[in-house]
Amino acid sequence: MLNSLSGRLLLLTVIFVMLAEVMIFVPSIARFREDYLLARIERAQIASLALLADETMMIDDELEDELLANAGVLNVALRRNAVSQLVLSADQIPPISGEFDIRDASAWELIRDAMARLMEPEDQVIRVIGTPVNDAGTLIDVTLRTEWLRDSMIDYGIRILILSAVISVITAAMVFVAARRFIVMPIRRVVDSMTKYAAAPEDSRHVIRPEAGIDELHEAEEALMSLQTQLTASLKHRERLAQLGEAVAKISHDLRNILTVATLMADRLENSDDPAVQRTAPKLISSLSRAVNLCEGTLAFGRVEEPPPALTRFDLAPLVEDVVDQERLAVGDAEVDVISNVTSGILVRADSEQLYRILGNLMRNARQAIVATGKPGSITVSAAESPEGWLVCIRDTGPGLPKRALDHLFQPFQGGARKGGTGLGLAIAAELVRGHGGRLELKTTGPEGTAFEILLPSGQEV
Repeated sequence: MLNSLSGRLLLLTVIFVMLAEVMIFVPSIARFREDYLLARIERAQIASLALLADETMMIDDELEDELLANAGVLNVALRRNAVSQLVLSADQIPPISGEFDIRDASAWELIRDAMARLMEPEDQVIRVIGTPVNDAGTLIDVTLRTEWLRDSMIDYGIRILILSAVISVITAAMVFVAARRFIVMPIRRVVDSMTKYAAAPEDSRHVIRPEAGIDELHEAEEALMSLQTQLTASLKHRERLAQLGEAVAKISHDLRNILTVATLMADRLENSDDPAVQRTAPKLISSLSRAVNLCEGTLAFGRVEEPPPALTRFDLAPLVEDVVDQERLAVGDAEVDVISNVTSGILVRADSEQLYRILGNLMRNARQAIVATGKPGSITVSAAESPEGWLVCIRDTGPGLPKRALDHLFQPFQGGARKGGTGLGLAIAAELVRGHGGRLELKTTGPEGTAFEILLPSGQEV
């Protein structure tokens, strides 16, 4: 019970109400003591005035004791016309242990004296000085027993505490019911929604609908609905990607077999006497070999992993020239210059096939972006060594990446740089670079063009 939110609210309500009642009890008990003493002074004054009405001021002892008992005092002294006169008095009065003047007593003095009286169980006789009512004199003082005062204060305090307890229980019950209705039940509804959603996140019927009337809870429900909606869409997207990946893996498997046959047939072209065929055959065989490797890589990607790079040291310039030649052939009639500024002698440590794929994807994206504009452009590849490793930069004069591509950069099927694009090229390139321990960064993009930079770490010598 106490571990629940409503149970703790109930307990805290009782505690706070009791604390509030204690804060009220202290000044109220002091006020009760003051009223008690003033009432005794008023009764004593009435008794003394009844006696002063008789010029002889002669009464028998039995009547005097009755007047004192009704007033609740032991004696009464009244000052009138600058003369003090003992009007009523019991036969034997114990020694007076204290004197209290309530004419100009401050609130602090009243509270202090009241608490002291409650803490003192011994019966004592005190003298109380006050002002007569209705200007019946300048001063009146009485003596009385503290036992009567303390018993009345305790009786009053018990009644106050009982009333406080009743108020606390009623208030706590109302807070408990209100808390369950307006706080606990909406929270439990959110928890139930999360539990149902966790059991079947692909079912959009389990997405919560904000209904809470409390602003904070309504905002929490809206945030949860947004999160669940995005997660459901992401799960569906991942499911489609998984299905697509399975289909691509099957296609790649069959395509690899077809390309293998095509490679065997292309090998025979090398024996042709035609000079044009002799020049084209090596590039055709190289392209078919890379296509076979790509199919095998796709099959590995379908197993949720790229094969680790087989690191070797090789001259970067010839590999870049192969990629540039391939892109020049793909340009066709478009006015796109593909330029390599990579000089011979830059020995990089990388997987040549994967680096070919990285450069091919980046340069293909650049070529397609320029061709889509219908304007002339250029693609330039440059490289340099640095203390960290090797930097390869692919710069184009295309239109720059659109906002959607920038928002989903390197994310497959989301970061396409052109209409109809899938964004796979950048995603694959980034993953292959990370496999080398390097990084692929977008350095600049805009109307003046785009530049990507590849950092390949030097690592240890092979």
